[in-house]
Amino acid sequence: MVKIAIAGGAGNVGQECIDALLATKKHEIVIFTRKDVPAETTDSPVKRVKANYEDVAELTSHLQGVDVVLSFIAPLDLQQGVTFQKNLIDASIKAGVKRFVPSEWVSSTLEHTPWYSFKDTIREHLAEINKDRKVIEYTLFQPGLFSNYLTVPYKSAKHLTPLRMIYDFENRRAIMREGGDDDTIVLTTVQDLAGVVARAIDYEGGWPVVGGIRGSRISIKELIALGEEIRGGPFAIERLSNEDLKNGNWTASWLPEFEHNAVPPAMAGEMAKMVLIGFTKAFGAGAFDVGDEWNRLLPDYEFTDVRTFLRKAWEGKP
Repeated sequence: MVKIAIAGGAGNVGQECIDALLATKKHEIVIFTRKDVPAETTDSPVKRVKANYEDVAELTSHLQGVDVVLSFIAPLDLQQGVTFQKNLIDASIKAGVKRFVPSEWVSSTLEHTPWYSFKDTIREHLAEINKDRKVIEYTLFQPGLFSNYLTVPYKSAKHLTPLRMIYDFENRRAIMREGGDDDTIVLTTVQDLAGVVARAIDYEGGWPVVGGIRGSRISIKELIALGEEIRGGPFAIERLSNEDLKNGNWTASWLPEFEHNAVPPAMAGEMAKMVLIGFTKAFGAGAFDVGDEWNRLLPDYEFTDVRTFLRKAWEGKP
């Protein structure tokens, strides 16, 4: 049995991973929350603890006896994302935690996604801690883009909120980067990410620092062709010039609606433009063409191919 502490477990990805861990029926799970914790029955499968991420001493006391910490912290305030995780890492080391998972869950490089800048800072912090010797073992889980986002408006996971992307299977349309037909991305279901996390907890070998998870590797051209095959007709394609992308100009005739529980509705439109421009540039830079480090460490794990996944998800849909 491994004792696991989870920070930020109320988020979409965190809940998917918690379900996968609970399904193993062999771990003790403690979920940290900043909210008041209601009384729980003794047979509850998880324990919840109110945690103050600004208090290292308090965090250290909560982490006594914990083997692994999983962080899903992703506040809109980027400095909070840095401070909270640095404190969590420092407390983990003081408490003798063996393994730490920072809040990654996306791409390999973060140059074009400034809203993820806190992840870069934490990468640097962990590397600095371990530069002379391994103080704490960690891995950067990088699954690329979730295949589940391409089933909007239909949910294809229990917890993950559908996020509308520039590849709109429902309305048979897409927005692409000028010259981006051969941009390659990795698409992984959130269920496969959660499955890998559950197996990584039990993995007895050393964790790779860079932990790529590769469900399917596909070019944008191939993805659009797949969409046209599945949806039974051509997609209307609009292209954004690289100059406009560089300058942050959104020139397409439509903008995917952006709904996320961390984003206030009043900010949704501008946030959508920033995120989608950033994603498009990141696709071109290869940031979502993540590695397959965990695939190679878990050769018996059967990943869901995006082609099979999307055909099944859209079968019989209008």
